[in-house]
Amino acid sequence: MEVVRRRSFGWPTMAVVLTCALLVMLPQVYSVRYIVGSRFGWTNSVNYTNWAKDKHFYNGDWLFFVYDRNQMNVLELNKTDYESCNTDHPLHNWTTGAGRDVVPLNVTKTYYFASGKGYCYGGMKVAIHVEKAPPPPKAAPVRSSSTNLLNSFKGQIMIPALFATAAAWDAFLLLW
Repeated sequence: MEVVRRRSFGWPTMAVVLTCALLVMLPQVYSVRYIVGSRFGWTNSVNYTNWAKDKHFYNGDWLFFVYDRNQMNVLELNKTDYESCNTDHPLHNWTTGAGRDVVPLNVTKTYYFASGKGYCYGGMKVAIHVEKAPPPPKAAPVRSSSTNLLNSFKGQIMIPALFATAAAWDAFLLLW
């Protein structure tokens, strides 16, 4: 009896194909990574109130603190401790020791950050108000013409259909 081996791409390949298909079909969600203090970073020579005042921070954004790890740190405080620069009892110490700390803004609230070791008294603190993300913009009305309909058909139906067909074919090969 002869054993016939069929080549199958397997579950990892099918998972990748299905993931790609979902990514094509789902709307994109954007989050922003802000470098605190912009090109100056987290240092005592920046007015962080001015830095943050024209920015809109949304749930899902990130703060990236870049600083001298031997001198400064990143502490999350409550409002009272923030206003008085009391860094003795932080809510969270975001300092990892590398001087490159990332803070996810995953709750709609006002975050209060400061650097301890006396730097807070020199203005090294920032309050970040995080808002709920705005709804996505509404699509512009589509004009009815054969060219737009054809382009819409290609982009919105054909590409996802191609991915779905490829995933189904791979699943079919896997089962056989």
